[in-house]
Amino acid sequence: MSKTLEFFFDLGSPATYLAYTQLPKICAQTDSRLIYIPILLGGVFKATGNASPATIPAKGRYMFQDLERYARRYGVPLKFNPHFPINTLMLMRAVTGMQLRHPEHFQAFIDCLFHAFWVEGRSLDDLATVASVLTRNGFDPDEVLALTGDEQVKAALKDNTDKAVQRGVFGAPSMFVGDELFFGQDRLEFVLEALG
Repeated sequence: MSKTLEFFFDLGSPATYLAYTQLPKICAQTDSRLIYIPILLGGVFKATGNASPATIPAKGRYMFQDLERYARRYGVPLKFNPHFPINTLMLMRAVTGMQLRHPEHFQAFIDCLFHAFWVEGRSLDDLATVASVLTRNGFDPDEVLALTGDEQVKAALKDNTDKAVQRGVFGAPSMFVGDELFFGQDRLEFVLEALG
């Protein structure tokens, strides 16, 4: 029986973007099932007392240099987003809403948003920019925006975030194979071993 990899993610994390580019390959290689679990990273930080490495200038500069090294190693594009960090509440509600209401379009939805955020460097905390990105990718911005106000969607994102914290998540990307937590896109070798 194949194993399951739970991927707790927030679009606003560049390390999460890099993990997202690699996890489907890892799961295909190990005949594992990838489960995407949207969380609100700001909520995780608040609950755990953690903060983005970018809040420490020297660490932030190093982090982005290191992420660029990994992007080259993985052979994927990565552009530092000049609008980083942004409040991702609206985006992650939209992601959760698409997963709940339109699962058949979920992958294409996160694909276009990750690309806009970490390849194009778009300002995804601006409604007009988000609407433009969604329209260009075949999504109706009004329908997506309506999802962000859906009480069930709001509750699901909060529940995902609360459960992540209860399981020991303190940042993103966080991945679980069974009860074993792996944090960071630089731990994918361990994820591969755990799934192998």
